Amino acid sequence: MIEAREEAIRKAVLQTGYRMATAAISAPKASGNDYVQSFVITGEDKDKLAQHMRDIAKETGAEFFERDAGNVDRSECVVIIGVKNVPFGLDHCSYCGFENCAAAVKAGANCALTLTDLGVAVGSAVSIAADDRVDNRVMFSAGQAALRMGFLDPKVRVSYGIPLSVNSKSIYFDRDPGSVLF
Repeated sequence: MIEAREEAIRKAVLQTGYRMATAAISAPKASGNDYVQSFVITGEDKDKLAQHMRDIAKETGAEFFERDAGNVDRSECVVIIGVKNVPFGLDHCSYCGFENCAAAVKAGANCALTLTDLGVAVGSAVSIAADDRVDNRVMFSAGQAALRMGFLDPKVRVSYGIPLSVNSKSIYFDRDPGSVLF
């Protein structure tokens, strides 16, 4: 069997996406509790995500959502990684800026420890893409659109999208220099 270059690349990129979603889940956690969610978006759902990013650009005036939507259009898939906001119940942490978890919950703050778990999960995921030599970019905009679309558990308040692509030159760089670099 001979596979065309494009089909081989498509399969390789999707495999990398699945491995990234897995790496996010298996990444170390502050308490050993897993509040991280990750999944891969392709096809029509990816197209809907890009359209929603464009809608957010129109709604908010944040032009980088439009720019990033163009990158999502040209990507094979998007890995979404988010974390549920589940405070640890500590009396003396205050990493979130509040005296304790009860005060943070009352104020509606995000738990700094679970957000740290999210950062470690994203780092673990993008290291897989780097190992596989698959172009990627961590995007607040794609994560925000996924949140607004209800793709994640309602307890998730913060997520990132990581589109994946393979080309002779990365599509995620040399973008509009006047745009916000998110």
